[in-house]
Amino acid sequence: MKFGKRLKKQVEESLPEWRDKFLAYKRLKKLVRLVSAGGSSPPRGGGAEAAFVRLLIGEVDRFNAFFMEQEEDFVIRHRELQETVKKVAGGAVPSGAPEMRRARKEIVDLHGEMVLLLNYSAINYTGLAKILKKYDKRTGRLLRLPFIEKVLGQPFFATELISRLVRECEVTMEPVFEAGGGHGAGARTVPMAAPAAATEHGIFRSTVAALVTMGELRSGSSTYGHFSLPPMTAPEPDLLRCIQVADPVPI
Repeated sequence: MKFGKRLKKQVEESLPEWRDKFLAYKRLKKLVRLVSAGGSSPPRGGGAEAAFVRLLIGEVDRFNAFFMEQEEDFVIRHRELQETVKKVAGGAVPSGAPEMRRARKEIVDLHGEMVLLLNYSAINYTGLAKILKKYDKRTGRLLRLPFIEKVLGQPFFATELISRLVRECEVTMEPVFEAGGGHGAGARTVPMAAPAAATEHGIFRSTVAALVTMGELRSGSSTYGHFSLPPMTAPEPDLLRCIQVADPVPI
């Protein structure tokens, strides 16, 4: 699948309020087409090349602002969720109690949104690398390497914190969904309540689509190279089973 179609599909499958936050790939592609193939001087002042560079820089700034805002919100929500889990996962709260249902919904929502943010980082980085490759090919210049080197130090690319929170969230899922559910010690069954709580507003389906996209973007294919993302660590088996229960229809 061409990247433009992949990006369009991912935007459509993301949260509605996120859909205008992704890379303006069409606008950048249009500017690349306007660049003269025979141009030899670097972009200065005006023209398609200068507009292209300005838009690139503006896009990175926009990614950073959105990513940092979401990251801060997730850190706060994760901390609050850990306090909630301590209260409900000890067996004192019945499985069907409103507090338990609320905790389950919150943990699935938070996990899903953080996965979407990881995907947001991956797909926008990939888009930048691809459009810069087109630019270099069209102009004969070498903008991609220095620009991407700067991108690697940007906040939206630094996903270590969110990745850690996702893993912690996955570890937390089991005791929350097993609490009060009658499972024996060491049981590994993922309850139906997980997908039921999530599919009410589509977050689970969006999460599945994001995991698929990240796997494709990070897969070690014949096109894997210096500008590719590293391979993605596979989700835990229980999480995969939960996804399969939640969404048996192929994405």
